[in-house]
Order: sequence, then structure tokens, then C-alpha cells
Amino acid sequence: MRIIPAIDLKEGKCVRLVQGDFDKTTEYSDNPAEIAERFSALKVRDLHVVDLDGARSGTQQNRSSIERIIARSELDVQLGGGIRKRDTVADWLSLGISRCVIGSTAIKQPDEVRGWFDEFGGDRIVLALDIKLAEDSTPMLTTDGWTKASEMTLWDAIDAYQSSGLRHVLCTDVSRDGALSGPNIELYFEILRRYPDLQLQASGGVRDIADLEALRDAGMPAAITGRAMLDGRITAQEVATFQQNG
Repeated sequence: MRIIPAIDLKEGKCVRLVQGDFDKTTEYSDNPAEIAERFSALKVRDLHVVDLDGARSGTQQNRSSIERIIARSELDVQLGGGIRKRDTVADWLSLGISRCVIGSTAIKQPDEVRGWFDEFGGDRIVLALDIKLAEDSTPMLTTDGWTKASEMTLWDAIDAYQSSGLRHVLCTDVSRDGALSGPNIELYFEILRRYPDLQLQASGGVRDIADLEALRDAGMPAAITGRAMLDGRITAQEVATFQQNG
């Protein structure tokens, strides 16, 4: 299983939110590129970057910080947050982003986004599907930075892109994100049971290396961890040992 460290950008700084709440922000660094360089020294090959300001506004607000991360990081960078137009996807891919992460737009404009799969290929697009569990435990999608509930299930969304060459899905249980409450392993296991060929990225709730081991044992291809890495709850030595044992 691949460990994917995460950097969230707000006003040019590396921060973390709790459950997507901009009023619950922890600032880690005013030099995100330095954090990216630190992650580059780990035994990982990917980096997940989110432009939080872009997610709110629909246009990239941290472009200079992202460009510095690309320049200083030796990792494959996937970028999300406010990527809502075809030209934006093309621009970032040309600048060295490995994969563009598409969230709300994939739900609101599926025909448009399916065209991006046709043009750029399934390996260059990641669907970010954020969910909240209904009372009957059905995973229901949320949009617009987790502020709006959708009537679409997670299964509906994945099914809608199966014929478009969908490969990468990043799924976040919103209730777990940034809360250090443990990942929703049951959810991810069920996703892979239904869609065994997906390159699934589990996101939300990772507290320590034991959580990553549990996700690996459940068959996850990849897991994103932000706060636990930034807080030092997962060390470089643990990452190295995990990868060697994985």
C-alpha cells in the first residue's frame, strides 16, 4: 500500500482543518514547499495537495505555492481544490502535476468531466468522493467543500464513471477527516469488494502507523495522511519500515 502525505494550502500556508471547517484551522508552516521537501525524503512517491482557498472560490488561490511545491518536491503531486474547467486541468498537467483531483464538478457536471477522462486519460484524473453515512449506513455524497448534502450515493457516482476509464478514487468519510478518530475501514473494504480494480485512496482519520497497517491488511492500494504526519504521530522510520514490510 502506498502512503500519500498531504498538504492543505490556505493563504499560502500549510494548514489542517477539522472536518473541512475553516473556523477550525491549525497552521503548520508558512513555507509549504519546505514541508513538501521534507516529505520527499520519506520512502513515498506521491504527494496530495489541496488548495483550500481554490475549493471555496473555484479558482486557484495558491498557485505560486503549488508551483514551488512542484519544483522542490521529487514526488508525483496530485492536486485538488477548485479545479472545475478543462483548461485548468490541462494547465496543471502541463506544469508537472501528475493527477488532477476532481470533486464537486464530477457530480454536478458528469458529462463535462467524462470528456476530461477521454482527453487526458484515467491515470491523470482522480475522483474525490466525499461522503457522510446516512442513518442506514448508506454512503451519501457531499459537495461544495462538504457543505452541501447530495441525494446521490457513493455507488451511483462510481458507477457513472465506470465506462469512462475510471481508475483513481479518493474517498473521504467527512466525519473522520482531521479528527484523528481512525479510518472507516469498513467503508473502504466495501468499496473494494464492489470495485476490486479501483486504485482506491483512503482518506480521513488516520492516527498512527497502526491505522495504516490496518488499511493495508484490508487491501487498500493507497492511504492519505495529513495531520498525523504533520504532528509527528507517524515518523519517517515508521514509514520506511512500513514500506519495507508492505
